[in-house]
Amino acid sequence: MKTYQIALVPGDGIGKEVVPAGRKVLETLAHTTDSFQFEFEAFDWGGDYYRKHGLMMPANGLDALRGKDAILFGSAGDPDIPDHITLWGLRLKICQGLDQYANVRPTRILPGIDGPLKRCRPEDLNWVIVRENTEGEYSGVGGRMHQGHSIEVATDLSLMTRAGVERILRYAFRLAQSRPRKLLTVITKSNAQRHAMVMWDEIAAQIAAGFPDVTWDKELVDAATARMVNRPASLDTIVATNLHADILSDLAAALAGSLGIAPTANINPERVYPSMFEPIHGSAFDIMGKGLANPIGTFWSVVLLLEHLGEMAAARRVMQAIEHVAANPRLHTRDLGGNATTNEVTEAVCAEIAATTRNSLAQA
Repeated sequence: MKTYQIALVPGDGIGKEVVPAGRKVLETLAHTTDSFQFEFEAFDWGGDYYRKHGLMMPANGLDALRGKDAILFGSAGDPDIPDHITLWGLRLKICQGLDQYANVRPTRILPGIDGPLKRCRPEDLNWVIVRENTEGEYSGVGGRMHQGHSIEVATDLSLMTRAGVERILRYAFRLAQSRPRKLLTVITKSNAQRHAMVMWDEIAAQIAAGFPDVTWDKELVDAATARMVNRPASLDTIVATNLHADILSDLAAALAGSLGIAPTANINPERVYPSMFEPIHGSAFDIMGKGLANPIGTFWSVVLLLEHLGEMAAARRVMQAIEHVAANPRLHTRDLGGNATTNEVTEAVCAEIAATTRNSLAQA
């Protein structure tokens, strides 16, 4: 029996509610099979850790993660701590430190979910957004001078390397190649950003030559927002820079019904380091502790985690359970217009996973 080592980093806010829910789903799944099991280690990093130690995570915290098979992450953000401290001190430190350069965000309309695009059929909105995850606009290069004076100046530099651009575009083309439509849209802003984004465009064309079976096009990021709303069926796989994909993936999640259902995978494709899986939503301190958080985004992230581990059958079982529960309006949380609690949705998904096991045994 395989044993997978899973790091749990709930972080802040509702992350402390949805990550334990994700663990429960994994434990339920493990109890139904003799093929694998999980060993969990929880890390109390985040805002509370910062208040005690002045850091969001220990300086050597990455060392504790390197030997894990995967990381399940909650959220980073605390109303009493500046956002740039919470983000750079935890999530981005992990993503950059473990070279998780491919951020992958699938988006589709789940059964029973009423998206805001009334003329959009579920089959019209089935996307995967690939986000460059370690450089670009979030490179962290910049600074401030003369703070508090009239001549104060602040800079943030978008830094793109040929190696970084090549590897994320190649990853996106391979992903598009693996999907039925073999269709890729490369997001750019090279009309205004005439250096780095022009290089991005040039590299996209070079990489495309190695994927003759992938149909690809190029779209300016501002035009892409309108295309996502007006012509969703024209899109399939999308690749963009760190900032552009960050924004577009939030729009995609909203168009699919709610940020509460959207998953994320932060992938180190070479598997030198563990990859990290998290819901797209934030810490949502306004609903923390009220049992209102939607755990579906975390459960879908668990699906991505299982797929990354190569447990494809288990991933399908969890996804089927998610779809079954989502199709029941009585199990919709507040963000989806319902009144179900985090625990009710979690119990329903776990019950469905257990039920599929009983049914398969009965049929055998």
